[in-house]
Amino acid sequence: MSVQALMWLAFNTLVVIMLIIDLGLNRKSHEVSFREALSWTGIWISLALLFNAGIYFYFGETKALEFFTGYVLEKSLSVDNLFVFIMIFSYFHIPRLYQPKILKWGIIGALVMRAVFIFAGIELLEAFYWMIYIFGGILILTGIKMAFGGEEKIEPEKNLLIKLLRIIVPITKRIHGGRFFICRNRVRAATPLFLTLAMIEWSDLVFALDSIPAVFAVTRDPFIVYTSNVFAIMGLRSLYFLLANVMGMFAYLKLGISFVLGFVGVKMLLADTRFEISTYFSLGVIFGVLAISIIASVFLSNRRPPNPI
Repeated sequence: MSVQALMWLAFNTLVVIMLIIDLGLNRKSHEVSFREALSWTGIWISLALLFNAGIYFYFGETKALEFFTGYVLEKSLSVDNLFVFIMIFSYFHIPRLYQPKILKWGIIGALVMRAVFIFAGIELLEAFYWMIYIFGGILILTGIKMAFGGEEKIEPEKNLLIKLLRIIVPITKRIHGGRFFICRNRVRAATPLFLTLAMIEWSDLVFALDSIPAVFAVTRDPFIVYTSNVFAIMGLRSLYFLLANVMGMFAYLKLGISFVLGFVGVKMLLADTRFEISTYFSLGVIFGVLAISIIASVFLSNRRPPNPI
């Protein structure tokens, strides 16, 4: 068995074990405390760094740097998705008690979607290399839209998926514990928790269209792209509960993320020129922009009450 095959086996085994632990420990609905969120965030970051060390040992400095850059990039972009999660939970009036369950199944669904998108994207780039310029252009346009598009609005009732679900299955008006479905008059009906889960999955689908091309600017190695994505996503639930109450403080973070998207898009457009941007420089820009946007948010923005969750 090759070294890369062993690393694939080790990675998938780790993910399965962590999912079993997560599903086993969190079967009952409960509110995630700040301490629990901090502990799990630390665990996921530590596992990602340990895996990164394994990549360095087996594949060398270049692959390790690509993984770390891809992980930091995906982690930073995923923070923007947390804003969307907050608005979705607020729209459907989902209590904190049931939010962990929705995010847990949302992330499992996201893992499957990411696998499909990543390997399809790599195949596209292998067959049609010019697609890299389309991906780069999409990232630049997304960055501009994020920077100048104003406040993002969540309107589930106008969402095509939600409209389709309302046609296919009856929807209850109130929450029935932590259940996604109930039997009502011998008819199976979905609860608002299921609609919320559908919106979470939809938002991740839209988010993946931006974030996955961004990683292709760092590397097109399927192993590095997929593992860095999965580690960033697996820690997203704990990161949400760690940051949800203070997200309102980061007024300039979205602007920083928009700059990062634009920068990564430019990097893709320059991939085959003598002005190609190195991975070291990319990592420095990503770290620097995020640090500046966070510092500016803390010290320059007006103190506003945090968004409710």
